[in-house]
Amino acid sequence: MSSTSSTVERAFEAALYSDTDAALDTGASLLAADPASDAELARRGEEFVAAAWRRGWQPADVVRIVRRELDDVHERLVSELVLAEAGRDRRPRGARWAAQLDELDAGPGALRTDRFSYASAALELYRLLLRLPSLEPLDAHAPPSSRAAAPRDTRMLTRIRALLAKAEATGFPEEAEALSAKAQELMARHSIDEALLAARTHAKDAPGACRIGVDAPYETAKAVLLDAVAGANRCRAVWNEALGFSTVVGFEPDLEAVELLHTSLLVQATAAMTKAEAAQRAGGRKRTKTFRQSFLAAYAHRIGDRLADAAEGQVTATEGELLPVLVARDVAVADETERMFPDTVTTRMRGVNDAAGWQEGAAAADRAQVGARPPLRRP
Repeated sequence: MSSTSSTVERAFEAALYSDTDAALDTGASLLAADPASDAELARRGEEFVAAAWRRGWQPADVVRIVRRELDDVHERLVSELVLAEAGRDRRPRGARWAAQLDELDAGPGALRTDRFSYASAALELYRLLLRLPSLEPLDAHAPPSSRAAAPRDTRMLTRIRALLAKAEATGFPEEAEALSAKAQELMARHSIDEALLAARTHAKDAPGACRIGVDAPYETAKAVLLDAVAGANRCRAVWNEALGFSTVVGFEPDLEAVELLHTSLLVQATAAMTKAEAAQRAGGRKRTKTFRQSFLAAYAHRIGDRLADAAEGQVTATEGELLPVLVARDVAVADETERMFPDTVTTRMRGVNDAAGWQEGAAAADRAQVGARPPLRRP
């Protein structure tokens, strides 16, 4: 064993298997005193990242858990490691994986102010990576064409994103409604075209899955909102409260619609909540936490009702070859969800006891631009 490997091993033995600050300081001191160990330390970090992939994690998942549990310096460091490991990774990963890598920004280095601080940050990060649990693989049983295929119409998705961004930014409700309605129309057409193309060409299309972060605070209400959006788009969502994300199962065009619409509704909800809360404070009210929690709970509940009504109208309006195609897809999504998550439980929102917050949240949901999909008809 080389001297550099020996230094890294001794640092790991001292720091990685103990939670104490003293153990961390001991390991960091060993690394800081041996500049020649830097390359080996980075190489071992890439190995920890590769091990996370084998346990079912993806780049966005790892960055999200590091952001949640540690600090900015650790996020930049793990981004560097993920990008470095990607350069050596020879496995076919698919378009969604590549998009996650494209979104990473390692920044101007991991704030290497001094060797001891850098070594401490690396060891803290490796502690977390070492203890990541196994997750459900998102692509273990999907056919290669489903795993690797890129979206067929990126121009369509670009238009949808642009319309929703404008809907979120405008201060005119009528304009927001028109923009959101158009975005929903394009989402519906994109999904229909993909489903019919797969059916007509007998493509071996299968449901996929993605993970969407559900961040604190008020994460239960946010998870309920995501579940409502997923159900309206023929997907299923399963929330992992401990790790701060939901896994959404569905066909690729519908997963894209869920990601876009959920993000847009959260933006609209936050803007409406901030405005309503300011009015409450102007009236002398100060219980902002309970107001926000009740606001978002009501918003999620009411949006769920609106989306469910819209989804029911879509099914009853479906005709021709579309109906059996969509029914078959619903069954496939349900089966894949059951395979991935055979044991799930339901949860309830607690602490929703602010009447003013509930009323304001329900009213904001009624104003939110969901732009229900038009009836599905054969083109």
